[in-house]
Amino acid sequence: MSHNKDAWVSQRAYSLWESEGRPDGRGESHWAQALREFEQLELTKASPDGNDLIEKLKAAGRLMRVYDETVPAVENDRQIKAVR
Repeated sequence: MSHNKDAWVSQRAYSLWESEGRPDGRGESHWAQALREFEQLELTKASPDGNDLIEKLKAAGRLMRVYDETVPAVENDRQIKAVR
């Protein structure tokens, strides 16, 4: 195991232990749960800030865009409501 993985799992297991009221004899289950959570996070392969996902979406042309034609529709709704 890498140091970062151990540190993350250790901190998460400690957090789980604290959130359950610091029960005795649950260390193994907290560690196992933290390890499962770490492995699930690793499967996402996302960077902590999400920049890699944004770059992949840009490359695939799937990044959502704000279209100019949606703004006038909102302004028209405001004008209609103002008239009422």
